[in-house]
Amino acid sequence: MENENLDNLENPENLEKPEIPEAEAVEETEETPEETPEQKIEALEKRVAELEDIRLRQMAEFDNYRRRTNKEKLELMESAGEKLLVDILPLVDDFERARDAMAKTEDIASLREGIDLIYNKFIAWLDKQDVHAIDTTDADFNTDEHEAITTFAAGEDKKGKIIDCTQKGYKHGERVIRFAKVVVGE
Repeated sequence: MENENLDNLENPENLEKPEIPEAEAVEETEETPEETPEQKIEALEKRVAELEDIRLRQMAEFDNYRRRTNKEKLELMESAGEKLLVDILPLVDDFERARDAMAKTEDIASLREGIDLIYNKFIAWLDKQDVHAIDTTDADFNTDEHEAITTFAAGEDKKGKIIDCTQKGYKHGERVIRFAKVVVGE
């Protein structure tokens, strides 16, 4: 038996060939027919129509997304403004109570104290909103924060310095929301 295996190795013609089932043999010999140009054009037109449909759907989806996000942004801005208004209402209530108290009392000191309390409460609310007054006390004139309404002849030590502030300026964070109106020495 060993000799037979050796003979088979030396002579490949003696090796047994595997049998191929007839169905597989038919597939190998049978060629797929070439598509005609009309069939290719029809297939390509179908593919173009599919891609055009996909593109239109994506454009519509993006347009809907854009509208939805714009609506959400608008609602967010309106609700943010609404929150500010709701936060300010207690201050309005305080002012109304102060007005009523002014009509009923002659005690100026207690009225002044009530107004000071309301003012301090309002300043605390502004601070909570990150709104701060621009400091002008003994400050150099800075066009990024101050608006010069006039100049005043002063000594050399006051040149370019703020002499008086006629209207306070305010910042929201680092951004100036109202410039301070000042008188500058020259």
